[in-house]
Amino acid sequence: MAWEDRTTFDEIQKQTGLTEAEVIKVMRANLKARSFRMWRKRVSGRITKHAGKFRENRREMRRVTSRQLLNQQERD
Repeated sequence: MAWEDRTTFDEIQKQTGLTEAEVIKVMRANLKARSFRMWRKRVSGRITKHAGKFRENRREMRRVTSRQLLNQQERD
């Protein structure tokens, strides 16, 4: 579950009881060093791994998109 980018740490905790820090420890122990570094680099920049940040960003994207559409319509 942790390897999959769309599964949030919140969902992992609900299903397994492991916190984000514990998941990181498990991944560090079970992956090769290079694979772990690549995974950390990938998930640390992803808002989809944190449900709250993901929802907040989605709302912002919708607002920005709506504003952009209104501005474009006014120009036309």
